[in-house]
Amino acid sequence: MDRWLGDGGMAIIGAVGGSFDAYGVDGEDLGWVSGRFTPTELACNPHGTVQAGVHTVLLDAAMNFAINAALVGRDRTQATIEITSELLRPAALASGYGVRGEVVRLTRQIAYAEASISSDEGKLVSRASGTFLVHREVTD
Repeated sequence: MDRWLGDGGMAIIGAVGGSFDAYGVDGEDLGWVSGRFTPTELACNPHGTVQAGVHTVLLDAAMNFAINAALVGRDRTQATIEITSELLRPAALASGYGVRGEVVRLTRQIAYAEASISSDEGKLVSRASGTFLVHREVTD
């Protein structure tokens, strides 16, 4: 998992100004991840506001990372089944934001997660929830 710190293993995350800096598992064996987002020009429209799709890319990545933090061995997320995202406030070019992803529920084949992007002042900027297919290593 440490190799995914920074851009989360996806160059697009770093290109738009995102990075992951910590992950772990809470007392209920549910994963979490935290990171930072300082939007680059690539993330923004000509007015300097982050596009909705960029929020969704970061939120999806945060949820996937959080799920993978909770899985053991070679078990990993396989696909995003469904994602719902909401933009509550605009995010601006070169401003600082926190990113957080958390697992809500983890079953044998499906994981449920939530993620958010918040301003450094603690105001919620965007959030998402998603359902993910989990690939489990086959053991005999």
